[in-house]
Order: sequence, then C-alpha cells, then structure tokens
Amino acid sequence: MNVLSLGEYAELIGHFMVLSLIAIGGAITTAPEMHRYLVLERGWMSDAQFTGSIALAQAAPGPNILFVAVLGWTAAGPWGALVTMLGIMLPSTTLALAAARWGRARRDTLAVRAFTAGMAPLTVGLLFSTGWVLTEPTRTSAVALVLVVGSAALLLRSTVSPMWLIAAGAASGALGWV
Repeated sequence: MNVLSLGEYAELIGHFMVLSLIAIGGAITTAPEMHRYLVLERGWMSDAQFTGSIALAQAAPGPNILFVAVLGWTAAGPWGALVTMLGIMLPSTTLALAAARWGRARRDTLAVRAFTAGMAPLTVGLLFSTGWVLTEPTRTSAVALVLVVGSAALLLRSTVSPMWLIAAGAASGALGWV
C-alpha cells in the first residue's frame, strides 16, 4: 500500500472521474486504462495485484463496481478506495440520471434510437479489451485456453449455469493448472 500526497489523490480522483465518463458498458470496460495508469504509469501495484484485485471483487457478492474500491485500496489504502469510488461513481451517476430523464422524454426520436443501437458494438469491443488485459498472466497456458474456449462454447450452446464454469476456473487455478 502506498501513501499518496494530496496532489496524487487529486490526480487519482480526476483520472477515475474521466474513466467514469467513458465507461460505456460499466466500469469494468475501463480496466485496461486502469491497468495502464495504476500499474504501468504510476507503479502503485503489480500486474498480479491488479488481476487479483479484480478477481477478488468479482468473486465477492455485491455490485460489480466494487472492483474499483479494491483497486483503490490496493493502490493507496482506505483513502484510495474512497477516492476511486467517488471518482468512478459521481460523474457517471449524474450523467446517467440526466440522460435517462432526457431520453425518456424523447425515446421515439430517430436520434435516441440510433444512439442506443450504436452503443451495443462499442460495449462489446470494450468488454473484449478488458478480457484481453485480464487474461495476460495466463495467455500462454494451454489449460487456460481450453477453459476460455470451452466456457464460451458451453455458454453459447447450452443452458449450463456460468457458476459451474467459474468453479471450474477457480479449481484449475487452485490446483495450479493455470
């Protein structure tokens, strides 16, 4: 855990406020940029800490956004968790409330329908880039590749619960296969 200066906390909240405004599809879609900033640029955590923080938060019950608090905690303790959560939540929440009210009043217009349709491919692309960053530590593992491809195939072609696939991945990791 790092002790940050007041200026670094201001920079951290500012960075996460910007990420909040481009997090189309949820905060997890900005994980590649969070990784670049927290790990590569600032050096406040390692690759393993970054991936572990996201894995821990995603495995825990509760909202998906909690991974941001875990990243903030890992980078800078309790103040880091508070600053990152405020940064990621305030702008997007304010904008979402305003846009929802505006869009509801104009939902039948061509512009609103086109905007809504255009967001889907953007969200999918951001989610793929997040998956790419999160798989970096295990990309050379044949077992990991089999798990990813097998999981995707099962989810697309069956009604198996994703929880079984998550359990299989967790067991593979616990056994040291991945």
